[in-house]
Amino acid sequence: MNRSPLHDLHQGLGAKFVAFGGWEMPVQYTSVLAEHRAVRTSCGWFDVTHLGRFELSGPGSESALLALTSNNVTSIDPGRTQYTLLLNESGGIVDDLVVWWWQPETYWVFPNAANHDHVMAAFAAEPGCSVRDLRSESVLIAVQGPEAANLLETLLGLAPKRFRTATATWEGVEVRMAGTGYTGERGGEVCVEPDIGERLVEALVSAGATPCGLAARDTLRLEAGLPLWGADLDEGTTPLEAGLDFAVDLGHEFRGKSALETELARGVSRRLIGFVLEDKGIPRHGYPVRTSEGEGEVTSGNISPMLDTGIGLAYVSPPPSGAELEVQIRDRWVPARIAEPPFHREKR
Repeated sequence: MNRSPLHDLHQGLGAKFVAFGGWEMPVQYTSVLAEHRAVRTSCGWFDVTHLGRFELSGPGSESALLALTSNNVTSIDPGRTQYTLLLNESGGIVDDLVVWWWQPETYWVFPNAANHDHVMAAFAAEPGCSVRDLRSESVLIAVQGPEAANLLETLLGLAPKRFRTATATWEGVEVRMAGTGYTGERGGEVCVEPDIGERLVEALVSAGATPCGLAARDTLRLEAGLPLWGADLDEGTTPLEAGLDFAVDLGHEFRGKSALETELARGVSRRLIGFVLEDKGIPRHGYPVRTSEGEGEVTSGNISPMLDTGIGLAYVSPPPSGAELEVQIRDRWVPARIAEPPFHREKR
């Protein structure tokens, strides 16, 4: 089992640990609710060193991104980031990725933890490409919340703008970061050498940032309506079913394009929808759902700490035209309404 270089620091902060994607990572420190609310109202930080990351460079790097992923990297410029998808020939989602573009022929690619080796190997096999595994030489720290940008500016002298990369110098060492995250809040993700990362985390704690674990990260991403690979996304799910059309650019050739064009022409048979319970209950992965037109199942669900009610994501077939559905929780069907994420911004 892999451990973050920050493991001892987490222990000192009282972390409880869980196995995730082959790593032993903090699941919580105090309470999930307190950590969740800290990110929504002020600032929290997460050790996300378990996430995959590798440098992609060489004269074939742009061609490889175009050939292997559904989005069009040429639609952005160096200094920006892009969410994209690696598909199979059937249009299924092998992984969802974030790309940080530093300069011509130099990118950082961030797969999910469990898919790192497979994704890196796929790019390494493309002509004119060189890959370098960044996990062994860095830690990745997410700083998220309404006060995150101010805190990063105070500590590092600058904060990355949304979906942009930035470079700073802290204690004489280069710090790479981007205005990305997985909570629905502003802030950034910071990649730095392990020893510097430990001191940076200590500085974040001293400045008042709340340590947060993977449990809060999951409730935050669900409130924001962000899908999770392995739960809401997999190789049997297409971007059109998942509502990720924005990450598909049919203006270039890529693996899985033909299947998506066929699906687009005939229409999707199911759709990922968001819902909010109208009664008490906690929706869980795998729970059945039904509408007046069809049925499906929950892929992600929990109690929303900000709404204090159950929320979730579910695939429903056929895609519902109305606003009502029910979720089976144990032996009863609980009424719910279809809602467009992010859930936490709803007016109640």
